[in-house]
Amino acid sequence: MAVEFPEWIESESQLDTLLSRPSDALIEFMRQLDGDLIILGIAGKMGVSLGQLAVAAIEKAGLRKSVHGVARFSDADARARLESAGVRTIQCDLLDRDAVAKLPPVPNVLFMAGRKFGTEGEEPLTWAMNTIVPANVADHFRDSKIVAFSTGCVYPLASVDRQPTELTPPGPIGEYAQSCLGRERMFEYGCLEWGTPVCLYRLNYAIDLRYGVLHDIAAKIWNGQPVDNSVQAFNVIWQGDANHQALMCLDHCTSPANILNVTGPETLLTEDVALRLGELLNKPVRFTTTPDDASYLSDSSQARKLFGAPSVSADQLIRWQAHWVKTGGRSLNKPTHFEVSDGAY
Repeated sequence: MAVEFPEWIESESQLDTLLSRPSDALIEFMRQLDGDLIILGIAGKMGVSLGQLAVAAIEKAGLRKSVHGVARFSDADARARLESAGVRTIQCDLLDRDAVAKLPPVPNVLFMAGRKFGTEGEEPLTWAMNTIVPANVADHFRDSKIVAFSTGCVYPLASVDRQPTELTPPGPIGEYAQSCLGRERMFEYGCLEWGTPVCLYRLNYAIDLRYGVLHDIAAKIWNGQPVDNSVQAFNVIWQGDANHQALMCLDHCTSPANILNVTGPETLLTEDVALRLGELLNKPVRFTTTPDDASYLSDSSQARKLFGAPSVSADQLIRWQAHWVKTGGRSLNKPTHFEVSDGAY
């Protein structure tokens, strides 16, 4: 993407503007895309910026497409931000099959709904959100194209030198990851039963300075707390790049379902990232343990063939993150728990 970025990000308004700034490639893609869009589960951490980006790309393309945003909208501020950007919001409980049946039959669907944190002790609700909801959606939108957000957690833990590709068989650890594979299976069922074109979008980990793996590590260091280094390595991608790729995956939906790993090309070692953040923050770094040699990692070379390299490098993200934390940038207080490797969330 031919997009220029500032040396630092100084405010939330600047961050939100950058996250919702469309590339020329996305603007042209919107010109070729037939029909309106609907984003299900839009009120989450990533959905608001995705909705804003979609609207901005459509406006830049000079089109009149509509972007519908569906959620329960327990956060009134998220709904207000989306509506002010031009997203047509719809309040809906996606667990309610009858309510889902009343949603507009939009031809382009981005599915972001799901549940992760709080799984331990409430496993039935997690399974319901991650399997019944996809089943409802796959049924109602059987004549649409669906990009279904998933996670690299459906893969087995991997070593740094042997990262899962899209051909790697699933090996989910714990009930959250197992339910995520269940979500994928519901959409795959829709492919087989009704010929619905689907792309399973396996993402890990998006970075939006207010939350994410880099935020988790930087905040620990800034507050004088030890960094949990039990997980040796991770991948990250700028949330703006992840959103661009999600929208453009509408052109890569197939039946049977297409699978795509979405993350940055760099394999980041937890201890190296922590030490670099410590330098930038001018703070000492302490670690909690000895790292294991297994981590949640993904090979995203297929996505790079389709979309090119991400516009923001891991090094730039690390520098942005350190500046954000150092200057008191807001936190969403939603840890990623990237250090969890036993599947208990």
